[in-house]
Amino acid sequence: MSTKNLLGTGAAWMNGRIMPLAEARLPVNDWGILHSDITYDVVPVWDGGFFRLADYMERFHASRASLRLDVGLGEEDIRTALHDMVAASGLRAAYVAMVASRGVPLIPGTRDPRECGNHFYAWCVPYIHVMRPEMPAESRTAWIAKSVTRIPETSIDPRVKNYQWGDFTTGLFEAKDNGFETVILLDGEGCVTEGPGFNVFALHGDRLITTDHGALQGISRRTVLEMASEHGLRVEIRPLPLEEFMASDEVFLSTSGGGVAPLTRVDDRIFSNGQAGPITTVLHQTYWRWIHDPAYRTDIDYGITTGMTV
Repeated sequence: MSTKNLLGTGAAWMNGRIMPLAEARLPVNDWGILHSDITYDVVPVWDGGFFRLADYMERFHASRASLRLDVGLGEEDIRTALHDMVAASGLRAAYVAMVASRGVPLIPGTRDPRECGNHFYAWCVPYIHVMRPEMPAESRTAWIAKSVTRIPETSIDPRVKNYQWGDFTTGLFEAKDNGFETVILLDGEGCVTEGPGFNVFALHGDRLITTDHGALQGISRRTVLEMASEHGLRVEIRPLPLEEFMASDEVFLSTSGGGVAPLTRVDDRIFSNGQAGPITTVLHQTYWRWIHDPAYRTDIDYGITTGMTV
């Protein structure tokens, strides 16, 4: 298979070079691997354009600042790297990750995080749906984890997107073992937080409720909150007790991997007669209208790349 075709199955940008994803490598002693001392963000590409790229890059910048990661690149350098990588891949619908890692210690044996060579890399693959569009309604299920709670935000700041998925992975095993598609984690007080790769929403009449803590402040979450205003919904950002969540009229997820994704069942509770609820459906349709709106798009020029393709 040619390099061009390989790039179409997944591409990476590392040290100014664009390469097939299968050829991308990190040193085994990179602290991003050893200690999960790393942050990342994911921006979706749909129909040849980034969606809300400036917002995703702003959050990535804030995460790097919070972790004191200096990758030696400016915002325009990162933007160019993402553009060139996706353009070289030819992917018109993609999941695009930008990553900053603590890197390898510059002084052998050091345990000082200030003495590591921070670095940036990026990668992209064909668009990923957290819940595939063709998935039947009865399969859109979530399990409330019983054996694990969300890591407290006093331990790991959930606003800094990270690869520390120990609690999520434990919850996913539990969900899958019980025949559910995904998992939702509670905090220590029994309130809904988030799941692996998504925020959670509940609808009570015209009231839209989502947590104010224990969860990433997702860009898709922000999009839902803005769409709610367009549709006259009353937004409440506050703790969401499990009992209130389970008594909702409709529940759904928000994610860069598909936008608004309805849930029809959580544990043994069936929502909306086993179908996507009417308000959830409107929000889902609005998301896909917005993703094509020039106000939110950064088009990709597939005829121009400045990076070197290997």
